[in-house]
Amino acid sequence: MKEFVAACVQIAITPNDIQANVDKGVAWLERAVREYDAELVAFPETVTTGYETGFDAEDLWDLVDEAPGRITRDVQLAAKSLGVHVVWGSYRRGPKRGVVYNSAILIGPDGEVIGIYDKTHPAPWERRDGGGWAAVGTRADVFETSLGSIGMIICYDGDFPELSRLLAIKGAEVIVRPSALQRSYDIWYITNCARAYDNHVYVVASNLVGPDALDNYGFGHSMIVNPIAWRLAQARGTQEIIAAKLNPDPLRHITWGSKSLQTFDHLEDRNLELYEEIVREARARFEIGKRFPRQ
Repeated sequence: MKEFVAACVQIAITPNDIQANVDKGVAWLERAVREYDAELVAFPETVTTGYETGFDAEDLWDLVDEAPGRITRDVQLAAKSLGVHVVWGSYRRGPKRGVVYNSAILIGPDGEVIGIYDKTHPAPWERRDGGGWAAVGTRADVFETSLGSIGMIICYDGDFPELSRLLAIKGAEVIVRPSALQRSYDIWYITNCARAYDNHVYVVASNLVGPDALDNYGFGHSMIVNPIAWRLAQARGTQEIIAAKLNPDPLRHITWGSKSLQTFDHLEDRNLELYEEIVREARARFEIGKRFPRQ
């Protein structure tokens, strides 16, 4: 990984107006590069429409597009013009009508799509098989770029330590987390810091601010966290950009501002024999308030 500036663009969307949101995203992308010298710019989850659109899966499929396509075209052109990497969050069409993915799309400085990650843990009400609109992603890849090795997760994915660990095992140095998180700030903060610290990776987490079509309200507070769980930057609850320079040697010392050498590696120090029982079905011992049974 090289030293580079990562930025989060935290904006409010116009519900379900894809072109307006793309135009706004391009304008803020230009600001992030011009004002912050950003080389990687992360946008929130579903920035083209908002999180809850009010549409079923078939109508949402009609609204959006494939990637590359109308949901990415102008962002790709801007990325190429500016010479910047972009993580762009959008619903995108699957192979047939009614198959819609909640995706994070990594665009390179040549304007080409480097890779796409489809949310592997849609929220229970979001899942198509739970009565929602989003198909479940089946892959979690790490993409090699001129900046470093980048993995992506989306919002609720950050609650699952195994997913970020998988990306770290695959070589991720930076995990980008586009989100439209509407739970408490504390959960947002804790999960971002834990995933960074668990796996010794940078977490670049961009969260929507403002309402979607169903008046769910994003609270912003995008943040960039380093591999020893210190926030390098944090946004407020308004539209803004944050940025931080990512150091390619972040594990030299045990904590921020200390000269004490770090002596542990959470990946190398794992007790692998102990984990054989993890991959099996389970549920919490306490009853949750509402279930979304899968069809």
